[in-house]
Amino acid sequence: MPQLAVFPKAFMHELCKDGTMKVSEWIDLAVELEVDGLEWYAGFLEMADKSNWPIFRGQVERHGKTIPMLCCSPDFTHPDAAFREKEIKKQIGWIEMTHALGGSYCRVLSGQRRPELTIEEGVGFAADCIKECLPHAEKLGVTLILENHYKDDFWEYPEFAQQMDIFCNLVDRIHHPNFGVNYDPSNTFLAGEDPLELLYRVSDRVVTMHASDRYLKEGTIEDLRKEEGGAMGYAKRLSHGEIGKGLNDYDAIFKELKRVGFDGWISIEDGVDGMDQLERSVAFLRKKVKEYWPEFK
Repeated sequence: MPQLAVFPKAFMHELCKDGTMKVSEWIDLAVELEVDGLEWYAGFLEMADKSNWPIFRGQVERHGKTIPMLCCSPDFTHPDAAFREKEIKKQIGWIEMTHALGGSYCRVLSGQRRPELTIEEGVGFAADCIKECLPHAEKLGVTLILENHYKDDFWEYPEFAQQMDIFCNLVDRIHHPNFGVNYDPSNTFLAGEDPLELLYRVSDRVVTMHASDRYLKEGTIEDLRKEEGGAMGYAKRLSHGEIGKGLNDYDAIFKELKRVGFDGWISIEDGVDGMDQLERSVAFLRKKVKEYWPEFK
């Protein structure tokens, strides 16, 4: 049955840029929530020191929780082979980080949607790079999870496989027991597409999920699709919102995941308006998951 984790969406700048929050402080906040684990981020400043990895794992596990997933952002679509090889080495390092933290899932992405790339070139580069990482992942018992992503904070261009057809094309290129999909319904809105349509196309490959929600600050979904579909910038009409109060239909999402036998981790990306909001989102998801998986505790 599914398990719940949380991700420090509200504290990324503090944890990754200016260091005004320590990882231990985030752990202390997160373990008070009614969740089973904490999704980690490779870019936490303190993760640069490998000696911290077992320390953080121990701090989390002493509270009876785990670190199931690692979030990182490889860029596999650069036209230069030497650049891609460096990204593969980074990803292998993140796989090792996941293993050291006691995790089972490590994110992969396609890379940036560089304007000079054809679809076939980009999909080919990304698929080849992910396949090169899979033997190391298998050796360490880690599953690589490809997310339908929007854009890394430090990228010039959006995700190459942001659009549904390209994402599904890439997923179809890789068949390995240590590879699956990390489904994020909110990111599909940023592509101007329907999250449920994507889910129905890849549900049998979904092994983990990011749970968040978005709401329209103005206009309609139709306006969003006309104005922002495939746009370079962040969708200005959309904003993060409390889970269960936005655009995502969690009943339809969980109905489909239950149908295909999903039993992976659901990591909650929320709390941008404070820990009270994150706590309410956790409560919503616990209640909703229990509806569809009555054995859920």
